[in-house]
Amino acid sequence: MFGPKKDALLLLEDGSIFFGQGFGAEVDVVGEVVFNTGMVGYPESMTDPSYAGQILSFTYPLIGNYGVPLYGDRDEYGLPRFFESDSIKVMGLVVQEACATPSHWASKMTLSKWMESEGVPGIEGVDTRALVAKLRESGVMMGILANGTESQDTVRLAELLSRAASYSSQNFVKDVSVSKPIVHGESEDRIAILDCGTKYGIVRNLLRRGFQVVRLPYDSSYASVMKYDPAGVVVCNGPGDPQMLSDTARCVRSLVDSDVPVLGICLGEQVVGMAQGAETFKLKYGHRGQNKPCIDLTTGRGYVTSQNHGYALAEKSLKGTELMPWFINADDRTVEGVLHATKACMAVQFHPEATPGPFDTTFVFDRFAEATKRIHQRGEEIRSVRV
Repeated sequence: MFGPKKDALLLLEDGSIFFGQGFGAEVDVVGEVVFNTGMVGYPESMTDPSYAGQILSFTYPLIGNYGVPLYGDRDEYGLPRFFESDSIKVMGLVVQEACATPSHWASKMTLSKWMESEGVPGIEGVDTRALVAKLRESGVMMGILANGTESQDTVRLAELLSRAASYSSQNFVKDVSVSKPIVHGESEDRIAILDCGTKYGIVRNLLRRGFQVVRLPYDSSYASVMKYDPAGVVVCNGPGDPQMLSDTARCVRSLVDSDVPVLGICLGEQVVGMAQGAETFKLKYGHRGQNKPCIDLTTGRGYVTSQNHGYALAEKSLKGTELMPWFINADDRTVEGVLHATKACMAVQFHPEATPGPFDTTFVFDRFAEATKRIHQRGEEIRSVRV
């Protein structure tokens, strides 16, 4: 046990208990416990659909110090300026200290009030360094965060946790994907997103490059995607085990085979890999934060990237496919990007749109945009020859 007994606790599946002070909503939640090493960006991180089904711990000791703005503050594209979706997606939050007196010109409420309004519990006063050390040594694991009058009933909580479904056995993508097409912007050049849990930052980057964006359900068929005559398709980020997305992978394979430019991001990279015959595996504790170093194998140049994933492509499984490594993680040498040998298909494991994080790799969107133009020009040349 860690720390004094208070009115909230985090119980891990290995029996470890972290006591603390509750904030946010007084409810119990079960999820996979993970950690993020970023120092800022909690509104963006907490609304990232990739965190669906997970209890998030921030390693930075003070969270909430600049408060929470309003969803109604919109950017030039009509999207929430400071959030990556329209609601909190984490199951619960674990912090060392939740600031109760924020200071920022855009702040309209405290972190606790925001979480309470959306039914999300939190616990503070936790030794997050000890928690992270455990997750790094033992790997991420399921846990239950209890905040409220019955939070000290460890027998009841342990029983609830033992009956809970594992993270990898659940399809969280269906909960965060759109149920019907949603269109953003106006342009003759259209990008379709296979929405596995799209961050608004991805949509913004495509709109800035002059595209119209249509978000489609993650399990859309090849035929339903092609009805929109897309200049290219983005397979976006999202939560859970990529093996749940076999239908999405089949659609992506057909898109690549028919020369439609494809860009995979985060979970999208894993789906692109699966579509080409590669295999995925679960990382021990994942990569989550805005300070993850990656190396571009085509140039030898290093980049600091924003990341949020618990699965990756197995490098050995790329052999025999037409995919080649593009980026690798400088810390553990895992695959962070792939390029197709003959098609306009590329994918990255990190988040080139950042939000939160550095914008060093937004050139990935430029490269994708250039690929859509080359394919379009090639199509025009073929049609002119046929005429």
